[in-house]
Amino acid sequence: MKKHAPAALRNRDAISVVLAEELPKAGTVLEVASGSGEHAMYFAKHLPSLTWQPSDADAEALASIAAYRNEYKGENVAEPMMLDASQPDSWPVASADAVLCVNMVHISPWAATIGLFAGASKILDKHAPLILYGPYLDEDVETAESNLAFDAGLKERNPEWGLRELSTMDKLAADNGFTRTARHAMPANNLMLVYRRT
Repeated sequence: MKKHAPAALRNRDAISVVLAEELPKAGTVLEVASGSGEHAMYFAKHLPSLTWQPSDADAEALASIAAYRNEYKGENVAEPMMLDASQPDSWPVASADAVLCVNMVHISPWAATIGLFAGASKILDKHAPLILYGPYLDEDVETAESNLAFDAGLKERNPEWGLRELSTMDKLAADNGFTRTARHAMPANNLMLVYRRT
């Protein structure tokens, strides 16, 4: 029942450092597309003053999250909820103090990212962060060959997938009332982007 995502073990420490800097000191963090659930448990353990609300659109992922949660010793992880990022009008959460989304944007149709920003705009107050992690294309920085190959491979698997342009992300953010306040360079040519409600 439990899923294992090797990338989660590789990137969780680096992500956790940025989260400690960018997240509020207390409150609820909605994690969209939580996947296996390994990240949620790790971040909840290392940032115990925050309550983590994992979510996913996949039933198998939700079962995996629940299995990890059953083993988790803390009390700051809520029961996982079914949430489809592409359907912002039906998100089962009324408010949050932050939204986190790791490695979804490039392996989902663009509609999911549109919905992510639209949904976050409905539940976040002014200055609250929407934090994204993953690989992006930045016209100001030469794209690593590994990311170009990754992008090509994703598009072969599904033409609706692929690395997104940073400028396109920023425009979508602005259209939904967000401004990018930080760009953190991460290991393996990934980025953490922090957008805040304006």
